[in-house]
Amino acid sequence: MTEAWTDHALKALRAACHTADGPSLLALLRSHDPAGVLQQCGDALTAAVARGVPGAPDAAIACTSALRERGWPGDEVLAEQLDTVGGGAVCLLQPLPVDLEELSGLLEGDPAWGGGRIKLDTGECRPALADTEELWDEEEPEGAERWLYVLCDGSHDAYRDMEDFITALDDQDLARFLNIAIQGPGAFRRFKDMLATSPAQLQRYRLFAAERQHGRARAWLADHGYRPTPPGGH
Repeated sequence: MTEAWTDHALKALRAACHTADGPSLLALLRSHDPAGVLQQCGDALTAAVARGVPGAPDAAIACTSALRERGWPGDEVLAEQLDTVGGGAVCLLQPLPVDLEELSGLLEGDPAWGGGRIKLDTGECRPALADTEELWDEEEPEGAERWLYVLCDGSHDAYRDMEDFITALDDQDLARFLNIAIQGPGAFRRFKDMLATSPAQLQRYRLFAAERQHGRARAWLADHGYRPTPPGGH
């Protein structure tokens, strides 16, 4: 029987993914339900398969099946990536050590302040606010090819995440209160405040939202010809 993802376990997962520590990653996936973190661990798992870490191919096959069954945005992209590394084929997407959480922040932040660019040689995500107009204009003529520009799509997808999470709830009373909470300005704050009364559901939502955000960022990156890699991966 698998354990629930606690804050401690998720911290260990993030550390294993950041360092591409395949054995630690696989140990966590064996003791916890991987279905909640497929997008978050997919690139580190890809690196583990490529490096021949024992048990990684079997874990990749199981995750690929779960991704295709779930079918959220970005899931098929990751499934094909895992298929490719497992079968020894050449992936057409260029590797880029970009943090999907940071990219998601550029894509889904406030449209008035969101967006930015990714440095193609390092994967650094630079929010638009971090740049002055003068800096962008100065670097554009000679260095435009070094950057991938990101336009902000706003919070529409994140709002749909809340709606979909509510729809999947078994607790109909909580679902009714949450449906009321997301009406009008301040919906995100009220939604999280209401969920805070149920720590288990709040943790479920955090995993759910993170998976959806990572998947959308992955799909956006693939549309531009790139795939994310962990800093220590390939």
